[in-house]
Amino acid sequence: MDHSFRAFVEQLKADNDLVEINDEIDPYLEAAAITRLACETDDKAPLFNNLKGQNDKGLWRMLGAPASLRRSKQDRYGRLARHLALPPTASMREIMDKMLSASELPPIAPRIVADGPAKENSLIGDEIDLTRLPLLPDGTWTNWSISRAMVHDRNHLVGQIVKPQHIWQIHDMWKKEGKDVPWTLCFGVPPAALMALSMPIPEGVNEADYVGAVTGRPLELVKCDINDLYVPASTEIVFEGTISITELADEGPYGEMHGYIFPGVKRKWPVYTVNKITYRNNPILPLSATGRLTDETYTLTGTLAAAEIRKICEKAGLPITDAFCTFQSMATWVALKVDTLKLSQLKWTPKEFQKKVGDAVFHEKAGLITYRLILVGEDIDIYEDKDVMWAFSTRCRPYDDETFFYDVRGFPLIPYMGYGTGSPT
Repeated sequence: MDHSFRAFVEQLKADNDLVEINDEIDPYLEAAAITRLACETDDKAPLFNNLKGQNDKGLWRMLGAPASLRRSKQDRYGRLARHLALPPTASMREIMDKMLSASELPPIAPRIVADGPAKENSLIGDEIDLTRLPLLPDGTWTNWSISRAMVHDRNHLVGQIVKPQHIWQIHDMWKKEGKDVPWTLCFGVPPAALMALSMPIPEGVNEADYVGAVTGRPLELVKCDINDLYVPASTEIVFEGTISITELADEGPYGEMHGYIFPGVKRKWPVYTVNKITYRNNPILPLSATGRLTDETYTLTGTLAAAEIRKICEKAGLPITDAFCTFQSMATWVALKVDTLKLSQLKWTPKEFQKKVGDAVFHEKAGLITYRLILVGEDIDIYEDKDVMWAFSTRCRPYDDETFFYDVRGFPLIPYMGYGTGSPT
């Protein structure tokens, strides 16, 4: 089976979950507005085939809402399921089980190929103009991750590098060596690769090996032209360059994942230099318009975090049978289903149990975006936000049934943390 992003788009079309827009669309705000509407109404993924000013020099086709929800309850998580080559009717539990299976299956090393679709076209030097992209300019270990970056000028981006994320760890390693970080940015990778980015695999392990474990076949990689890095050969668009260890520039303001923008707020982050761009014929640029429910920042970030938290609880020997990051909480709450029989046998007090769960989760990377863990019994469907909210509202006594953790790192992108009166972390 072809696991490329292009094959994924064709699968959405076969599922009747794609609408092709051939009318001319302005990439400045209009495409994002249409995508945002699709996210908020759980509509079909829009494929923009005719963007204003489109050519082969840096403005390409775009697919909006590639991992958002579907309207039908029967295949609500169909786009996520298709990322992992599962049937569109797969439940969220089945999707998470598939993701977690990567850490238990033997890794399948990628296969290096001499060439691939990602090399069909290229831009270099003065041909590169990032300002043509549909982005708002204000607005020993190879690690793959999902990161955000803002266009700074024709060939530079500015991107967040936040401790303790893996990209921060790698940036710090190169900083100690006194060398800029070799870097690539890939758009339109095999969907299973996106899911592998936050799977609970050991630090220092290449995610490409685990993409093979999930798909059951080696992932084909091709060497970059400038860096000694390898990218999926079927990638739609590839940027190559370096991340500066010394130069900083303004990033922001940005419409954050929780639905807020703070005009005038800028922060200094490292500068990314783009030295070369390669891309497929007639490439497709994935587009996520972040904001209120429901877009990729919840379906991907929240789901991946919940899957890892379930694994953390299992390893800690806690009586937790399932975990899910509730979308209505903007992916800041995780509901944990408790094996009440096993819990009763452990003879822990409620406070002891809460402390053990919090200590296990909040000190891990997956717990960074999580601000509330909600413990519920077997009668609650943790995949139904209304059930979790009902249980929390009617069974949890403020303070008496809660345990607070003060010695853990906060998530500065949450508005009340990054823009409130206290410390942002």
